[in-house]
Amino acid sequence: MSSKPISLSCATSRSYDFLIVGGGFAGCVLAERLASQLGLRVLIIDRRPHVGGNAYDHLNEHGIMVHRYGPHIFHTNSRKILDYLSQFTEWRPYEHRVLAHVDGQLLPIPINLTTINRLFGLQLDAAGAKRFLAERASPEIEIRSSRDVVISQVGEELYRKFFEGYTRKQWGRDASLLDRSVTSRIPTRTDEDDRYFQDRYQWMPLHGYTRMFERMLAHEYIDFLPHVDFAKVKNSIQHRHLVYSGPVDEYFGHCFGKLPYRSLRFEHVTLDRPWLQEVAVVNFPSLQVPFTRITEFKHLTGQDHPKTSITREYPSDEGDAYYPIPAPENAALYRRYEALAEGTRGVTFTGRLGTYKYYNMDQVVAQSLSLFEQLTGSMEAGALAAG
Repeated sequence: MSSKPISLSCATSRSYDFLIVGGGFAGCVLAERLASQLGLRVLIIDRRPHVGGNAYDHLNEHGIMVHRYGPHIFHTNSRKILDYLSQFTEWRPYEHRVLAHVDGQLLPIPINLTTINRLFGLQLDAAGAKRFLAERASPEIEIRSSRDVVISQVGEELYRKFFEGYTRKQWGRDASLLDRSVTSRIPTRTDEDDRYFQDRYQWMPLHGYTRMFERMLAHEYIDFLPHVDFAKVKNSIQHRHLVYSGPVDEYFGHCFGKLPYRSLRFEHVTLDRPWLQEVAVVNFPSLQVPFTRITEFKHLTGQDHPKTSITREYPSDEGDAYYPIPAPENAALYRRYEALAEGTRGVTFTGRLGTYKYYNMDQVVAQSLSLFEQLTGSMEAGALAAG
């Protein structure tokens, strides 16, 4: 066997130890571990015609490397995860910076000392910026929602300028209706650090994510079957155990109703100029602008090209499931599906869609490495149920 895509007829003629639904980080990391460490035969299937899930990148018609499903920036504090992925890729250093178009200016986000001074025409130092925010913040409010998180830290005015419109566009609802987790991971700084992330390791795969995934799956015991819907082949592929990283509600036929997801529509454009913007991503919080952000990919890849390719993102309720919507009623609905999942023999649910939870890429890798250890323990104990 090989990681080169195979045909459906070929897949149905073979027998696998594991059938993995979803060819993104969750599925590929687990497949690599099962094949390379335990010598098990694995088939990955995916609805899309390529490996890599949402992290898929490719050369467009102009020869510019782009991320088809929006920017993916690798960052982690885990040396273990970095070392694992480094088996399949070399890296280029990259520290992500984002600007927000607010009041006719391009200002650093997360909010920092530069943001405050330029927005309000001040010349504060770090101590002054700390006092400035403290005077506007409402730390005494009870933190129940994403709106509360922001207002408790920076107050109403900065919330309205940087977060209110962006959140409404991104999630299709006001921040007061979203779990605090949506904004709690966005820091506010009083120094001039304009990096979006502060993780110890911040890199981009030197030759792209797709190349990394291809190397990950280049094991003789791994097959990849693209452009296939699991529901149509689940009874025709022989396997001992199923790992499912698709939408958990879909697996159970939406028996309790559909779990809400937020989708994205991407507008890809190539411009006849070397650069468009100062940084890879510019956010547009205003509701007067229909898209949320513009990504310029050459900042991410370091590619030298006379033209530049950009992508505008338009959030939507329709389309592929990208983001589980973190709201109390959705969490309650997921718990009903979670109970079904835990009681389903022969199936393990994983990934962002399989567990209805947002993860960064390094968190998905960590989840799959941990799942591999759990599955190994179950197999050694003879407790892993067959599909």
